[in-house]
Amino acid sequence: MRKNKMIARFQPETRFEVTPVPAVPFRGTQETDLERLKDRLLKLALDQTLNPEIYSPLRRAANEAAALAWFTPSPLLFFPCLFEEKARAVEQQGARQHYIRQRSQDILEEVAG
Repeated sequence: MRKNKMIARFQPETRFEVTPVPAVPFRGTQETDLERLKDRLLKLALDQTLNPEIYSPLRRAANEAAALAWFTPSPLLFFPCLFEEKARAVEQQGARQHYIRQRSQDILEEVAG
């Protein structure tokens, strides 16, 4: 079996400048507008809720919705819908937790009584 020997030849070193391209275009004014919109809608949601236990999850939902909206072409248009969807999920989870606590309390009273 015959082996061929390969010889590597390198060209002179080439240099070039790399300019990073941001993943999302700069939206300075939209950022503050989105924060104002988030704060306004979050305040409305907090004022309308009767369950103080979901205040923190509602804040988290607003932050998540803002983060998701930021990666869309029009964050100010997408945010209200995203926040509404996430806030509804938080309220449903809060209602479910309340139901489970109430049901557990009823069972404990039944067992003790």
